[in-house]
Amino acid sequence: MVALRGWHLPLLQDPCFADLLPLLQRAVLLQGPERLLNSLTARPPLVPDVLLAYREPQHPLGLLLSQRLNRSGSCWQLLQLRSSEASLAAGEAGRMAIEAALIREAIQRSRGAASWIATAATTDSDRLALLRQQGFQPLRRETLWRWEPPASPQERPLPSDLQLRPLNRRTAAAMWQLEQAALPAQLRQLLDRRVEDLLDQSEQPSLMLFDCNRQQAVAGARRLRPGNRGLPELELSVHPGWQHLLGEPLQLLLERSAAGADQLLVRSDVLDAERSNWLQSLGMAPEGEEVVMARSVWRRHAPQASAQVAQRLEAVLGRLQPGQRPIPTPLGRP
Repeated sequence: MVALRGWHLPLLQDPCFADLLPLLQRAVLLQGPERLLNSLTARPPLVPDVLLAYREPQHPLGLLLSQRLNRSGSCWQLLQLRSSEASLAAGEAGRMAIEAALIREAIQRSRGAASWIATAATTDSDRLALLRQQGFQPLRRETLWRWEPPASPQERPLPSDLQLRPLNRRTAAAMWQLEQAALPAQLRQLLDRRVEDLLDQSEQPSLMLFDCNRQQAVAGARRLRPGNRGLPELELSVHPGWQHLLGEPLQLLLERSAAGADQLLVRSDVLDAERSNWLQSLGMAPEGEEVVMARSVWRRHAPQASAQVAQRLEAVLGRLQPGQRPIPTPLGRP
């Protein structure tokens, strides 16, 4: 298994990879700048990392795309996992072995990563089984709602203590605190998302409802980059104590955040039946369900450093023993 290089591109003409070719070309083109910029400063990634599995240089078997989810590199996301037609023809066991090897290699190469995130459709039993086999555990189930927002949304009044504010550098901390309150504790810990990461992962328009009395964001709609379905996505967050905003306040928030989009997808927790019913009342149709899965990464640390410290300590203590003449002791190189 190797990282994708330019000379691999002509070999990736398999129909299973066809829709990824523009992204793969961009990844190859920006590999150098990505490494250089990442060595200079913490910043969002330009392109995903691409790992290629092959039987011979001329016969690719599968590929995996992954990307840092935060600037620190503590959390990574599995973006795409594809097998070639040859792998699919070889049978289920062979395909899953190749995909499992790709996941293990990607995790091994992600130095500094403490966690990995992956998503899979609830109907994709093979992918779910593969991720569980590799240590991923389900943390959240989400419904994706397809929505055609109104071209000219109505003016809807807000309660006097609420304001509609855009997400920017001045307001990002308030949105971050809202998401910390709304996310499940384990998922929040594994994502390890900071304020700057929130800004990196959001597009405009992203908006929030801000309570002027309490000086906090109580609901937010973040515009996300288009996913596998090619549509922009909205992630709706509501503070646990503010579910009563379901209605015109949240409808205004969604409609303003959807400005300029003919269609988009809205993500919602499957377990929140009240919100699901409300989204359906706005004319949204369920597009499908996804499982958000995650795993921690534990790495063994080489014991050489501890052994070296013990050797030095023994040498120092040896000189302090009574009745012995101090003898110079070689400490070894640091």
